Amino acid sequence: MVELLKINPAEQGGTELPRNVEAEAALLGAIMIDNRIAEDVQLKLKAEHYFEPLHGRIYDAIMRLLDKDMVANPVTLKPMLEQDPALKELGGAAYLAQLTGNGAALIGARDFATQIYDLALLRQLVSVGRELVENAMDTSEDVNPREQIEAAEVALYKVSEGEGESGSVKSFLTASTAAVQVAERALNSGGHVSGITTGINSLNAKIGGLHNSDLMILAGRPGMGKTSLATNIAYNAASRWLRDNGDGIPPEKNMGAKTAFFSLEMSADQLATRVLAEQSGISGEALRMGKISRADFQNLSRAARDLQELPLFIDDTPGLTIAALRTRARRLKRRHDVGFIVVDYLQLLQGTGRGNENRVNEISEISRGLKTLAKELHVPVLALSQLSRAVEQREDKRPQLSDLRESGSIEQDADMVWFVFREDYYEAAKEPKPDDEAAYAAWKENMERIYGLAEVIVAKQRHGSTGRIRMKFDAKITRFSDVADDSYQDLDYE
Repeated sequence: MVELLKINPAEQGGTELPRNVEAEAALLGAIMIDNRIAEDVQLKLKAEHYFEPLHGRIYDAIMRLLDKDMVANPVTLKPMLEQDPALKELGGAAYLAQLTGNGAALIGARDFATQIYDLALLRQLVSVGRELVENAMDTSEDVNPREQIEAAEVALYKVSEGEGESGSVKSFLTASTAAVQVAERALNSGGHVSGITTGINSLNAKIGGLHNSDLMILAGRPGMGKTSLATNIAYNAASRWLRDNGDGIPPEKNMGAKTAFFSLEMSADQLATRVLAEQSGISGEALRMGKISRADFQNLSRAARDLQELPLFIDDTPGLTIAALRTRARRLKRRHDVGFIVVDYLQLLQGTGRGNENRVNEISEISRGLKTLAKELHVPVLALSQLSRAVEQREDKRPQLSDLRESGSIEQDADMVWFVFREDYYEAAKEPKPDDEAAYAAWKENMERIYGLAEVIVAKQRHGSTGRIRMKFDAKITRFSDVADDSYQDLDYE
């Protein structure tokens, strides 16, 4: 019988915290007998999940040996742990040998690992509950119950994701390994996309795809096609996930993502109409008014069937606060594992609702909240934004960072800022009277040159260069696409 370390029971309101020290000892013994067991448990089980700190240190030492392709057993572990005070109290290396004395533990090793993990989650839940009760008992004036609810939601989400109190401190080895994996993904994609695909080659080539934890701002004046571009990207990411998943590509190499689209401006059926129009080639106006032929309806039905399994989740709840949006996003992440979030649009979100704050402070709170959400869920967030009317006062209507409406914090919090610009939109308003033949001919010639073309201006990018990308925009079906077959011709278009 293994003699376990005598532990002073941790009390929580007179009740011992959930734990099974015997299961911890049995699992460690099983791993030292058969190192292959570690392959099944190490992805989920960490050293901090052990209730007994000594067991956590033994587990950590075992994993370090296995990472070096060395055998982990009492003999190889001895030099790593012989100075451990807690181990010395139990007889030093003799305790490690005792752990391997029960070969029957090999049969239930995986069950032991599951129980250890589940009990660790319960202990984290106890900690969250205790802090929640303590905070709720504070009735002083500066306490904001809504903020406490938001904090509780964050804490519970972390427990559900297995983060608990482990925090986000990573060794450089962990961080550099992740960086190499990103580079490998870009290499395997053909050298252009290290994140989630936008479905538009020229945009992928410029930004390298949509990267986890990034906040991207897509801004433009009304009529430029912000929502259309966002809808295109959301559909492309979701459909690519469906295709790669169907082809058996593992999740870490899937170039798409399940997508959540928070539409504060348009209803879910309006967004669905846009996607159907794009995929069926029928204009949204014709769909809404029923001006379609029997053949068009067959195309529409086929497109609708193809989209039935599309992992695109639309939330069209109006007037959401940033706290409510984050809560809903966490729920979608937990239930459906969404990997990409779109918000249309930022100015329609609300802050905490404190009456003494002005709109600039409220927008600052919202942009910070969106960046925090991207980091917390480890997904890219694309937020649409309005621009100020200053654009209309200039001769050159191309937007600039200073045009971002209401707050400079949007530019500060964003990892990327894109502007969508269509010159033909402004040129159409300059149409001269047909009586002036020379002016009309010149205007018509210019319109033919620029009609159906759009620019996405990458005005800020933490990971790369800025510049402009030319695209084709089909206003009839609200679709953005590459200008020509030569997908990367716009790399030098600055």
